[in-house]
Amino acid sequence: MNRVAQETSGYREVHLADVVDQDSPICYGIVLPGAHVDDGVPVIKVKDIAQGGVRTTGLLQTSPDIDAKYKRSRLTGGDILLSIRGTVGRLGVVPDELAGANITQDTARIRISCSETRAYVYQALQSDDLQVQIRDHVVGQAVKGINIRDVKRLKLLLPIERHAQKYISELLRTQDTAIQKTEQLIAAKERLLHQLRERQLQHGERSKRTKLTTVTRQSTARNKVAIGREAVMAVTKQYGMRPMREETIAANIERYKVVRPGAFAYNPMRLNIGSIAMSHFATDILVSPDYVVFECDESKLLPGFLNHLRFCRRWTSHFQSAGNGSVRIRIYYDDLGAFTFDLPSLDVQRRIVRALDAAVIELEKLKEYAEALKVQKRGLMQKLLTGQWRLPVAAAPSPPAPLPQAGEGSRRPGEGISAESKTAPEEVQSRLADRGKSNPCTK
Repeated sequence: MNRVAQETSGYREVHLADVVDQDSPICYGIVLPGAHVDDGVPVIKVKDIAQGGVRTTGLLQTSPDIDAKYKRSRLTGGDILLSIRGTVGRLGVVPDELAGANITQDTARIRISCSETRAYVYQALQSDDLQVQIRDHVVGQAVKGINIRDVKRLKLLLPIERHAQKYISELLRTQDTAIQKTEQLIAAKERLLHQLRERQLQHGERSKRTKLTTVTRQSTARNKVAIGREAVMAVTKQYGMRPMREETIAANIERYKVVRPGAFAYNPMRLNIGSIAMSHFATDILVSPDYVVFECDESKLLPGFLNHLRFCRRWTSHFQSAGNGSVRIRIYYDDLGAFTFDLPSLDVQRRIVRALDAAVIELEKLKEYAEALKVQKRGLMQKLLTGQWRLPVAAAPSPPAPLPQAGEGSRRPGEGISAESKTAPEEVQSRLADRGKSNPCTK
């Protein structure tokens, strides 16, 4: 623990076992839940825990006889679940509708009756400090996990006053809500973008069915000695073009292929899973000599139009069946060139690309905003959960006002977010003291 935090007044260092209900110690669940039994007892597995929640449908159900042998690990609403085997460190809170359900041996149940302490501990378990402690105690080879005794010994700093626990947990929960709503907005915008691409890029007015090979050309230009190693790129489905790891670059890069701005490159053995990208770089870059590189004839086809087209169902279905090879399918330029699509005029292409590019930029800004919120929360956790920012123990502050969500107020997504809260500790204390109220739960 941080020495400054250890010496902070108003906090005490405790083990996780010290804050749980004494009649419901931390425990794991059913070792062998058996096959699914209709109308049986729901059993929560690690895969059912995600993003702080617990799935309520599609759960395995065990027999009442097996459940009865593990009645100690039965759940009530509000219990904290911590995955302890396989994927270690995942957290969720049991919803009221799953009261009476059970867990497997891969999950630990943490029951804390006091709502203020429970909410605080749930946030603390997400912190870097607690997650590092968890990882440090992971053992095993084939199946990794943390023992229950080590879970019980996890250390955290707990504010002595419950109103301080409540304020901190609600502030961090407000941040969680902001992150969740932003991610929901991102998901909705991604669905909308997909629909727009399908609608705008296929069967448009005055479009002409065109074979790709008639509006593109393969490029085989080699590097020789013109471009340095820092310009060597790999192509991935998730990230597009990104710098290749140094250890995977050949000693001699003279045969590496040149990719001009706006050109496309792909690994012929991975095109069927979507590993293709257009170069957004302003200068020439390099890719492996095994890659296929091609360019658009911009008098007929805009690179941006094709870049959006590759996300459509028609493109995906074509390349799932194209290519040759038994174990690893290889899709070379001739196979790629056989793809046919509806090609509108250049003016129509420009209008479509402008609209779709704007949607992509908005998505990128929202993702930056969501990431900034996560960084900000980590900064708040570091300050508040370690006592580096002290709260006035005499006041019982009311919950913080909700943070503005993406699209609300005058601030644009991504603006005004720093890596950690900019509010100074003295300002926090002053504001909390002004908003103080009595709390009947305060010890």
